[in-house]
Amino acid sequence: MLNNMKHKYLSYIALAVAGAFVTTGCTDDFAKINTDPVAYGAGNYEPAYLLTTAQLNYTGSPDNAYETWRSNLIYASTMMQQLAAVTSYWAGDKYLLNTGYAGAYWERAYTEQLKFAIELIQLTKDKEEHKNLYQAGRLMRAMILGRITDMYGDMPYFDAGLGYYTQKYFLAYDTQDKVYGDLLKEIEEATVALDDSAGKIEGDLFYGGEIGQWRKFGYTLLLRTAMRLTKVEPETAKAYVAKAVGKTFESNADNAVVVHDPSGSWTTQNRNSVVLLKGPENVQVKLSKTYVDFMKSNNDPRLAVIAVTNPTYAEDGTALGGNANPASQKGLPNGFDIDGQNPLPDAIGGYSSLSPSLLSLAGPTFVLTYAESELLLADAAQRWSVGGNAEEHYNAGTKAGITYFEKYPGVGDLDAAADDYVAAHPYDAANGLKQINTQFWAATLLNGYEAWINWRRSGFPELTPVNYPGNATNGTIPRRFPYPLTEANNNPVNYKVAHDAVRGGDLLTGRVWWDTEN
Repeated sequence: MLNNMKHKYLSYIALAVAGAFVTTGCTDDFAKINTDPVAYGAGNYEPAYLLTTAQLNYTGSPDNAYETWRSNLIYASTMMQQLAAVTSYWAGDKYLLNTGYAGAYWERAYTEQLKFAIELIQLTKDKEEHKNLYQAGRLMRAMILGRITDMYGDMPYFDAGLGYYTQKYFLAYDTQDKVYGDLLKEIEEATVALDDSAGKIEGDLFYGGEIGQWRKFGYTLLLRTAMRLTKVEPETAKAYVAKAVGKTFESNADNAVVVHDPSGSWTTQNRNSVVLLKGPENVQVKLSKTYVDFMKSNNDPRLAVIAVTNPTYAEDGTALGGNANPASQKGLPNGFDIDGQNPLPDAIGGYSSLSPSLLSLAGPTFVLTYAESELLLADAAQRWSVGGNAEEHYNAGTKAGITYFEKYPGVGDLDAAADDYVAAHPYDAANGLKQINTQFWAATLLNGYEAWINWRRSGFPELTPVNYPGNATNGTIPRRFPYPLTEANNNPVNYKVAHDAVRGGDLLTGRVWWDTEN
């Protein structure tokens, strides 16, 4: 039943999202970005499709995985040394500034994710028959805007996406402290307002509409959002973590996941796979030496699942196989190229690629996971004695960070191997924050966004930066994305205020409000 419902909505999205993208995607006109994106309204549109679209597009753009390619893979995953690339335009691997790539998430998230969440909210508010769908829209809005602000800082927030209703097209940037105050309020209110008696949420790709699952999702999102404030407002963080304790995800069955449909071409296929199965990506993008060495040195059972050497591909790009023996794996060092300033000293072919399971076009995109939740609770417990026992949360989060890979096609049961791994890596409170957040990094492969955000929050894992010739950061790992140049052209007055206010400058080395130097 659930699979049939998902295929129904994904089949619709394969047609409808592409049509909507024509009117919302490629534009230099800020006013158009902030106005009605598609010709629908309360009288002629099923609002459940708006939720489906917002969820699917949160996994990446329907425009050939546009910002997934640039923001998640080219930048975040390589800056975090989960992936490495010798392709010259993979700027994140080398700390180079490509303004178009750095601005990609901003440009697509507002138009392809937020607009659908905002329309969902507008079409369902004050409608009893859509009570829970309205709250889901609020949670999606908060999650979407939260990621934008975590990558850029101050942003149009309170009026974002409302131009059709407010006639405000050139929006002021709200400061990140005010954004976070409202994010926490919205997430808590929407989660509390979910009503078990009001029926399932239609169009839901995460949970098939189950309200109890959405409630756990809301509290887990509240936990994650609160933990962003670890360095800048610890008392606020502690207070909101305490509200979430005992109400967050309880197992991998609670993970917020979109399982993709390969039949819909790039509109419904897994966004990471759409990128990584292409040439030269499928030849020149590899697992990072840092990530592979961590797995090998810890006898990590994930390595046999995620990596192959000498991969083979079908004519359509489908990954077929390779050597999955953990002893044979060899990670690619970050910061090299094949024909530029720092040539790779040996052949690219001997390095480890992502396995066919992880490259499946039908594979899952993990939006929010039990592993993340438990490791954040472990961090809070270790840091502030809030939320229970740090060791118990660490053990649960570490195990879940291994077993969640079972969701990928062809991956078998990892439960026993995960138990063995946890037993072999006991919690050490003296190094607790390092252990916890290094496991968070290990558990967010292909979600470079969260790996990068949590690294900036926690300082872990301890990564050795690269120093590629001519890099834009003086050999330091980037800490934020500069605002896109389209903002300078289309919203110049408000852009200049925000641009000038960035601590450390509107550069890859600048910092968002919550990323202090403590």
